[in-house]
Amino acid sequence: MSTNYGQGEHYRKIASAIEYCVDHRADQPGLAELSSELGLSEFHLQRLFSEWVGVSPKQFLKFLTKQEAKRRLPAQSVEETALEVGLSGSSRLHDLMVTCEAVTPGQVRQQGEGLAITYGMIDTPFGSGLLAQTEKGICKLGFYDVATEREQLLTELKSEWPKADFQRDDQQATVTAHRVFGRLHMGVAQDPQRLHLLMKGSPFQLKVWEALLAIPEGEVRSYQQVADAIQEPTAVRAVASAIARNHIGYLIPCHRVIRATGEFSQYRWGVTRKQAMIGWEACRR
Repeated sequence: MSTNYGQGEHYRKIASAIEYCVDHRADQPGLAELSSELGLSEFHLQRLFSEWVGVSPKQFLKFLTKQEAKRRLPAQSVEETALEVGLSGSSRLHDLMVTCEAVTPGQVRQQGEGLAITYGMIDTPFGSGLLAQTEKGICKLGFYDVATEREQLLTELKSEWPKADFQRDDQQATVTAHRVFGRLHMGVAQDPQRLHLLMKGSPFQLKVWEALLAIPEGEVRSYQQVADAIQEPTAVRAVASAIARNHIGYLIPCHRVIRATGEFSQYRWGVTRKQAMIGWEACRR
């Protein structure tokens, strides 16, 4: 059987695999069953799924099973629910130790006047990025793949704070990036200091971003669940719009919001990068 699919066909196959895992998670389908359903060899499915999602089908199914168990058994701890559905070991949640400060309406009107912003290009576990910070905290963290996307991030930063004083310092940005991402390799905080974020948005956007911060690492929520969490159950579209306007990637974890069907949906820094983030977090739990 030929397996020379284009990227569009790859996406459709993986989307079908994710939907099948979601629909049949209670049956714990194995790789053979999944590959038969999709018409792919086990080897090709394993490789393709891992490339797109970041983890193997087995690991992704384990992740879904944990989520289902926690939803069905809210009175029990994560460890108890994991054991009850046959998963070995306890979940290890990672605390990013983040505190946030919102920009005041007065500061918004000032458009960053008198504010010193240092920015730099960084390397992260999820590719190249731009990190910007003030004395009050990180104000932007975005990702890019090509030079045009890098320049677009820089243009966005300067338009968000048009009257601020900007200085490029890749070394300082790298030091902060090590605090953000270096600890992730260990799964624990490497220093007692908290990471500070400076958030700029409407009151509704701030409410949504704060709700995202409450989603533990390795878990996901649907857009409806986020809307419910902020007590705005009919504002799903507005929630999705606020998530899409997040300026501080990964630390404000908009990547942890997916469609209720299990589809990863869109991500402003690329669906593949979103899949890698979710998969990496899921397999480290």
